[in-house]
Amino acid sequence: MRTTVFSTPIITPLLRILALGILKLSGWHARGEELERQRFVLIGAPHTSNWDFPLMLLVVLKLRLKVFWMGKHTLFPWGFGWLMKWLGGIPINRSASHNVVSQTVQNYVEYDDLIVLIPPEGTRSKVDNWKTGFYHIANNANVPILLGYVDADKKEAGIADFFHPTGDIDADMRAIRAFYADKKGLNAENS
Repeated sequence: MRTTVFSTPIITPLLRILALGILKLSGWHARGEELERQRFVLIGAPHTSNWDFPLMLLVVLKLRLKVFWMGKHTLFPWGFGWLMKWLGGIPINRSASHNVVSQTVQNYVEYDDLIVLIPPEGTRSKVDNWKTGFYHIANNANVPILLGYVDADKKEAGIADFFHPTGDIDADMRAIRAFYADKKGLNAENS
């Protein structure tokens, strides 16, 4: 996989120190432990604000994760797209079917260590139903789902538990959503 902000020699350790300082000064806490095996789908919810992105960068740097994240292709404009890709971004054109699930599963076949971060809401707005691409990727690639979260009420963000898909998407989605039931996003009205 390509070099990103999470894997650039010299720069990443410096940014990690900066991230620790910003988290401390802002009063936010990064929850979770460094993980030796970095092979899973990471979901991040609730995704309610543009500020989720810098908060995610700080937490991921602190936890020493090497994350790639999916974002709408309009976040990768000409002249600026290289930066978003260096920040771990994978542009997704949601206006057309590009078989993203199959392509991502193939990446898990090709790479021993891979973390793809996907916001299951697919938007910062309030939604009743999550998109299920993250689930299908994890299930088809036979990798666990790591539950990443933001909880603005507690001023914490991080990673919690692994969830192993059973293939029963309805039951599994209910169980995953139950974890997030008490989590409040930065824009609580969108949680």
